[in-house]
Amino acid sequence: MIQSALHLSIFGWAVVAIFMAALWGIQLFTQNAAIVDFGWALSLVFLASFYAIHGDAGLWRGLLMAGMVGVWGLRLAFYLLFTRVIGQNEEGRYQELRAHWGARVQSRFFMFFQAQGLLNIVLAVPFLVVALNPRRALSPLEYAGAVLWAVAFLGEVLADAQLARFKSHPLNRGRVCGRGLWRFSRHPNYFFEWLIWVSYALFALASPHGYLGLISPALILFFLLKVTGIPATEAQALRSKGEAYRRYQQSTSVFIPWIPKRSA
Repeated sequence: MIQSALHLSIFGWAVVAIFMAALWGIQLFTQNAAIVDFGWALSLVFLASFYAIHGDAGLWRGLLMAGMVGVWGLRLAFYLLFTRVIGQNEEGRYQELRAHWGARVQSRFFMFFQAQGLLNIVLAVPFLVVALNPRRALSPLEYAGAVLWAVAFLGEVLADAQLARFKSHPLNRGRVCGRGLWRFSRHPNYFFEWLIWVSYALFALASPHGYLGLISPALILFFLLKVTGIPATEAQALRSKGEAYRRYQQSTSVFIPWIPKRSA
């Protein structure tokens, strides 16, 4: 099992590295580094599908995991492509990186793109563990993981749709979206995104060495709360919306949906 896992991981990493290098080349011409987010999601779809095809899992187990990742990843990848890349100005957080990195910006971006690809190899551990599970029958844990995935996926789709609808109205330019799920969390899309990764880990727990899959939701939570997710998003929101966003911060839960504070 260890040898098969190593071979699959190495080949998967090589393909993802080439793909990320190609996307880096594209951003040289477009000057929009947000294409890395599109590549991040699409690479995970590739890894899940590749592992399912070449692993030892039973037909339904492989199809179910690859299907969950495929539906989630393709929706997210093309949502990011059309809302952040095609016909869009580069996001503020990537503009900040360009300004900060100065003359070395392209070499730093190349390493950044490659780091995203390498991170995906680690995040895809639940997919790999499931793909190497030789058992034929699905377990209650796997069914529970699939149900949790469905709830989380619908939540993320709804959060994205509510935000897109709010932004599409000209009168809402510069205003804070506090409607629907955004009334209960400042980042409901991130919360449900994390919950999706919890569902992958739960699904993987039914497989041998499935506990290794727990690293994925732990890493996602760390990046969302401390690195590239909420900190960068909130910093940009404060720059663009100012006091209105500060009031929103005071009244609304940062991550887990919760009843807003009445005092604000």
